[in-house]
Amino acid sequence: MNTTRIEQAIKESILVKELLLKDHQLQEKIEKTVEICCNTYRQGGKVLFCGNGGSAADAQHLAAELSGRFYFDRPPLQAEALHVNTSYVTAVANDYSYDAIYARMVEGCGKNGDVLIGISTSGNSINVVKAFEKAKDLGMFTIAFTGKDGGKMASKSDVLLNIPSNDTPRIQESHILVGHIICELIEDKLFKHE
Repeated sequence: MNTTRIEQAIKESILVKELLLKDHQLQEKIEKTVEICCNTYRQGGKVLFCGNGGSAADAQHLAAELSGRFYFDRPPLQAEALHVNTSYVTAVANDYSYDAIYARMVEGCGKNGDVLIGISTSGNSINVVKAFEKAKDLGMFTIAFTGKDGGKMASKSDVLLNIPSNDTPRIQESHILVGHIICELIEDKLFKHE
């Protein structure tokens, strides 16, 4: 049993989370994300998510936290991960290109004032970047979950939640932590008083 590598991975994960704990600017951006999403929901809008691979799984996970429930029973919030319709994804990837899958879906169901949350550890996933460009054309808010430098998504986002790491697994672990915090605070602000 390789306990040394197990301990090392746990320590690396803790280290990134300690950096998050000390990063007050990032914490302020998390609060700004919550404010944007709450305002969107109060105005009858929705939150869309997109990503690839593990980031697609995170997108689907966070959409489910909002549309289902997080800590307590409350009305569902309109949230969707844009990759869940595999017939759509494969048709658009085949007929146009994989780079177009999210931009076309944003064009089809996004509207002014909605939120698009794009998740990419590098910040350079072309299909997510193109979705951000389409979202900006429609007057949507763009929130990027990325790694340390933010990649191409940095300049296309209203809020950049860039995890202070270049290690993909550690970034993804922190994306879920940050996403859970956002879902908890949205739920609390919109429903706890009820």
